[in-house]
Amino acid sequence: MSSPSVVTDPLHLVLGDEELLVERALWAAVGAARAADPDAELRRVKVSELTPPELAEMLSPSLFAEGRVLAVESAQDAGKEIAEALLSQAKQPVDGVTLVVVHTGGGRSKYAKELPNALRKLGARVTECNKITKAAEREAFVRDEIRRAGGKADAAAVAALIETVGSDLRELSAAATQLVADTGGKVDETAVRRYHRGRAEVTGFAVAEKAVTGDRAAALEALRWAVQLGVPHVLIADALADSVRTIGRVAAAGGRNDPFRLAGELGMPAWKVKKALAQSRGWTPKTLAAALQAVAEVNAGVKGMAADATYALERTVLRLVELRNQRS
Repeated sequence: MSSPSVVTDPLHLVLGDEELLVERALWAAVGAARAADPDAELRRVKVSELTPPELAEMLSPSLFAEGRVLAVESAQDAGKEIAEALLSQAKQPVDGVTLVVVHTGGGRSKYAKELPNALRKLGARVTECNKITKAAEREAFVRDEIRRAGGKADAAAVAALIETVGSDLRELSAAATQLVADTGGKVDETAVRRYHRGRAEVTGFAVAEKAVTGDRAAALEALRWAVQLGVPHVLIADALADSVRTIGRVAAAGGRNDPFRLAGELGMPAWKVKKALAQSRGWTPKTLAAALQAVAEVNAGVKGMAADATYALERTVLRLVELRNQRS
């Protein structure tokens, strides 16, 4: 039964497409609901799988007033009927029931696009979870993660952590937390490089680096070590995609340009631009287009479409090596 002394927000809007931040925002809403009722149940459902009657049933008062959290995900895919039903239900909150609408900010229909503003007007508690793409934003994220874990870090340590771990927020968060624990809270560049010496060689980004430079044997070896050591398939696939996209962006901006100027234009760290400039040699617009298609397919594969995610990754690594070494 809900505690009358705890007031919770009945309506939440989680807005953006940065997965880690979206997940945190959702669980923060669940935590608030469970502060009022420790037994509050969480139910997650995609908007495309909902009908208005089902939504009404999920949000209707229960006989014993049990606490509930309903997370309606991928709300950017909402059609007219379900969008209107969401707004109708949001206008009439039920005691003990929390509605969390997760929306990327875009939308296929005008009703989906208008949904965030309509929810704001209804007083939804909004949590922004925009994609982190700029170097300064990623650095700020790392600093905040270290601070959340109870530590401190200077600029050199933050830069070193991003360089050795990569851009994946989940990996950065885990590494920051572990470093704070291992150093007693004083994180410096020396500690970062000592901790990650050798580790960087088996991350998804090491696999990607070998693949996009056409080193077949080293790429396959790095992939096998990464899989054996438990690096999630999805992180390896993301690293492959990130490397190919970065090479494409840098190449399109002009391979002979000043890397420091390019870094500012593209919102990327200078070290990453320099690396991508070197890696772009040997790639052509045609082979890059094919590589982008390959990494898009493997990303879908490791997220459930492929029967064997490891085989899908190996096939993609071999395809990237083949494209990199292709002679026009």
